[in-house]
Amino acid sequence: MPSPFPGMDPYIERPEIWPDFHDRLITFIQEALQPQLRPRYVALGQDRLFVVESDRPIHRDLAVIRTSSPKPAAGGAATLEADAPAVFELRREKIRQPYIEIVEPAAGNRVVTAIEVLSPDNKAAGEGRASYRRKREEYRAGGANLVEIDLLRAGRPTVQVSQRRLAALRPWYYLVAVRRRRPSRQEIYAVPLARRLPRVAVPLAEGDSDVVLDLQAAFTRCWDVGPYPELLQYDNAPPGRLTPEDVRWCEDLLRQAGLRPAPPT
Repeated sequence: MPSPFPGMDPYIERPEIWPDFHDRLITFIQEALQPQLRPRYVALGQDRLFVVESDRPIHRDLAVIRTSSPKPAAGGAATLEADAPAVFELRREKIRQPYIEIVEPAAGNRVVTAIEVLSPDNKAAGEGRASYRRKREEYRAGGANLVEIDLLRAGRPTVQVSQRRLAALRPWYYLVAVRRRRPSRQEIYAVPLARRLPRVAVPLAEGDSDVVLDLQAAFTRCWDVGPYPELLQYDNAPPGRLTPEDVRWCEDLLRQAGLRPAPPT
């Protein structure tokens, strides 16, 4: 079954589905770019690791231990018993985030462009966002271009454009940002829900022509080989916030695809 949506499927943003889609999409972006990059460049899959500290409850509820009257200790002082706290086990968890680097082997695998597909951790306060921003600054300092692909409606955008300028591009739900080193500028593809994902100009080293990433084609390839027709449930509204008009558009589209019953007459 093909995807019922012309562009991004908002139902894939569900937390239990997104990690599989994220990793699979990166694989097919790499596959789409590699034939265009030969013979000078190669697209390498990389991993960024960061550590977060999470908690797991051992005793879920607060309780107070009721004791008999305090017994006088030597010297007549009462011995105090501590109340029982809620206890949590702290665990340090390693988070893996894959991304792509386009490198030039003849120049010692110099990184000319990085391609990131954002994860929820990159768009929320915490170590995931901090780790991503540190890596982004490393690319800037090293003279590399950067392509940020944001297919998540939730969270705070990472693009280096003011909220005022982003608001002027509305309506959109998804963003692709290309930061070029020369000339120094940022190009924004702002994507409404009802539009196909863009064909993105991916810059290489100075003097070389861009290659084109057809993001919709990569999405379709991802959908065709993935488990999403079996996993996705279209009975309810998509996760996250949509305008009432976009919710109605989704419902009409799903009815046309035979994934929703027709409204009662």
